[in-house]
Amino acid sequence: MKLPQLDVDLERAASDSYNPVVRTVGLQSGGAIQILPSHCSRGCGQGEMQKLHPDLPQHCCYACEVCSHGTYSNGTGSKRRRALEGSSADVRWSSVKMSRFLAGYSLLCAWLLYPLCCSAPTEISTTAPGNCGPSQFLDTQVFQCSPCGEPLVKSPTGLRCVCADSRNVTGQAAECNACSSREPASLWEATFLDSSFLACNNSCNLTACELLTNTVILNAFSLETRAYDLYAKAKNQNLPKLFYSNTGLPPLSFGKNSKINFKLVKYDARGNFLGWEDVTGGTLQLCADRQSVLDAAYSFGTSYQQSCTVQVSNLLRRVPEPIFYEMFLQFSNDKENWLWPVPVANPQLQLNSPASLRSERLRRFFLVDGLSGRQGNLSNQPASVTLAAGLLLSVDLPTSSPGDQSAFLLTVKYAKQDSTATTQVSFAVSYTHRPGTSPRDTDVSSNHSHMLLHGPQVIQLLETLAILGSLAALYALLKTSSWVRRSRLQNISFIGQQSSAVEVMVPLAGSQIETNFIIYLSCAFVLKAVDLLHLLITQVTISIFLIDWEKPKEKPAFKAPAGGQRAISSVSIWRTFLIANEWNEIQTHRKLNPSLQLFTVLLLLEVVGLKNITSRDLNLDLHPGADAYLAAWSPILRFGIAASLWLALGIAQVAFFTGIYEQFVEDKIHQFIDLCSMSNVSVFILMHGCYGFYVHGRSVHGHADVGMDAMHACLRKEEENLCPLRGLEANSDIQTFEVLLTDRARQLYDKITQPLMEGPRGERVRVNLHEQRLRSYYTLNRFLSSFLEHTYRDMDYVVKDKFFLERFMDMEFQEPVDMSILYTDASALFSRTLFYNNELALLVFDTLLFSVVDLGTQDFLLAAIITFVVQKLVKMLRHALGRRNLAAKTLVEKQFLI
Repeated sequence: MKLPQLDVDLERAASDSYNPVVRTVGLQSGGAIQILPSHCSRGCGQGEMQKLHPDLPQHCCYACEVCSHGTYSNGTGSKRRRALEGSSADVRWSSVKMSRFLAGYSLLCAWLLYPLCCSAPTEISTTAPGNCGPSQFLDTQVFQCSPCGEPLVKSPTGLRCVCADSRNVTGQAAECNACSSREPASLWEATFLDSSFLACNNSCNLTACELLTNTVILNAFSLETRAYDLYAKAKNQNLPKLFYSNTGLPPLSFGKNSKINFKLVKYDARGNFLGWEDVTGGTLQLCADRQSVLDAAYSFGTSYQQSCTVQVSNLLRRVPEPIFYEMFLQFSNDKENWLWPVPVANPQLQLNSPASLRSERLRRFFLVDGLSGRQGNLSNQPASVTLAAGLLLSVDLPTSSPGDQSAFLLTVKYAKQDSTATTQVSFAVSYTHRPGTSPRDTDVSSNHSHMLLHGPQVIQLLETLAILGSLAALYALLKTSSWVRRSRLQNISFIGQQSSAVEVMVPLAGSQIETNFIIYLSCAFVLKAVDLLHLLITQVTISIFLIDWEKPKEKPAFKAPAGGQRAISSVSIWRTFLIANEWNEIQTHRKLNPSLQLFTVLLLLEVVGLKNITSRDLNLDLHPGADAYLAAWSPILRFGIAASLWLALGIAQVAFFTGIYEQFVEDKIHQFIDLCSMSNVSVFILMHGCYGFYVHGRSVHGHADVGMDAMHACLRKEEENLCPLRGLEANSDIQTFEVLLTDRARQLYDKITQPLMEGPRGERVRVNLHEQRLRSYYTLNRFLSSFLEHTYRDMDYVVKDKFFLERFMDMEFQEPVDMSILYTDASALFSRTLFYNNELALLVFDTLLFSVVDLGTQDFLLAAIITFVVQKLVKMLRHALGRRNLAAKTLVEKQFLI
């Protein structure tokens, strides 16, 4: 056995005869010590000796008993011994030489027996995953162990077969001028590229082939390079694959919070195999953070986003020389561990080659390149650094469907920066779903709102939505037609378009689907705001009149003044004032309490923590820990949770109010009807041109302007059924009706009320305007009371019930021509002119307002505050304008409307 000569002082040799290009230390007899490349990502800590040499800032010597002089760290905690290459001449050994050799041998044995003494947290293994034999390799295309035929042997990665003879590239000058017309892109290429091509192409030098492949990957912005030309010309069994070949992925199953296991094959720039490494938090992320936050990137279902600003010089100290990775997905199938290669996309790679090559995915990538930017000498600091500024891991569901798009894809965006610059880096994980595919092969075992629907279910859902959409369009046409008939408008045309789309998975952040959703939701809010505005305008412009049925008990106490003016009535007006005040009070009465609604929604979202399930992951923890990773919010999920809570709580309040509170505590609508009957005052409302409502309040006792004893006597008679029913018709207690007038009745109504609508014009006010309005008031009171008593045979009316379909569709099939129609109404539909019977519209508006504000601010508290302010403003506006309209139409002064 020939051994290398070790009769030199290594400290002296390192400082005197170190060659930084090929990293060798010369020996006296002509041999050399080649120092294996290492990648120490930190400086020497406590208990460690200083650097070996100023030209090797990444080599740290450990002073522990196992890691002695001559053993150096590779940055992972595993210690690497110097590879020694001696001369082939015979060597005579002295006692000093032998003692040094035995000491080194003992240290080598200690290193082999106690590898955990100085190990770091990251585990690196030189053994490929799987249970393949020594002469078998793990075939990632067919997922089985395949034998290596003679004279091939299993590669160090265990994923292919290579030539048995393997020699390292020595870095000696070797050129291949005829191989490519392109110039080397860097000093590194000029030094190693041609020699690695010749060594790879002319021999079974595995390391040279790996170096050649790595040099191609270093050209991150173009394949039109000398390195790729040489790679394309190389013909060798050992040449690694540069491009990804699409292979199918078997069915996978991921449960809640399950981890996606990735493996990395690592190579240094010179083509040396560094081992296998598990992908954990911080392996690929260049941003520093808590370990739990970094590990969350590989939790299935978590849409991950991390970005930070870093100093390029810090990245260089962390990764002084590029490490090349091949990424694999590790999964279990039939109780065996298998690997599936993850393709790498480089969108900035410029190609002038055919389209088939442009669509190819790469197999290797790097994070930081400090070699290509070195000039003059490879030991100099780089002028520029190429780094992976953005990494995006895309998971495309279903994961097992074959096709052009792979289930997992790593997109790496490179950027070139000065070595002294500050740059932005990011790492993200996103989940997408291919349209037109069924996710039956991907089992997501989690009860979460990220719900995937099977193909038949999607079809049924689309069919259901198509039917409902058509019915909604038909219902809209019918409602518009009904409005046209009630308002007596003509020549109304309809132009519309109906479309619907269903997505079965939470889309990507910033994707077109999410953008469309925000646009649609914003449009829905705008349209609902227009609908609310229309509702307010309709309610504050209704024609309302209070019919006083009270008759004078005696002749007028005051004679008519001179000049033919009207005699003063002896009937008290206070009953009319009372009804007007009660109407003014119930105008903004609602079935739910808006303040209670806001408080309860905020309590559930912020305190209970339901907002935490709106993140882009499968985490259902309502109160995540302080060090837990908080995935980005999904606007679709935030809307879903907030809108569901708002609507559910609103419906619950309405159900409690109508089912319990109104039954056992207070029902203001029916109390208003009772008050009208006791006051002997009816309410006549026209909401549209010829459509409105009538509340019959004529007292069955004949008079209501009586003392307290008489009033109590009347109530006792009603309690003992000693008087007729309160209804408009005999033997009927129905007091509320829908009114559909003829055109003639409406024209006469407008003619009488015209003076009531007139106001001051110009600077001069008509002197007799007040008197004309009073005359119009009494004339309209007599006209409506006579109309309801069937006095006018040419303007009579008929009372009838609506058909079931008319009530269901809220429209009238019969149009009044000669006689007006009063439809019986047991549901008090006159409350449509109030907030009370428009609760659904108000509830949906509040829901959309709350959701839209949250979409813009991502803050439920601010959304609640703005919603509360808008609710108050709408209520104040409705009350003020409604009070003004009531005073104008009923001649009750606003001062009396408290």
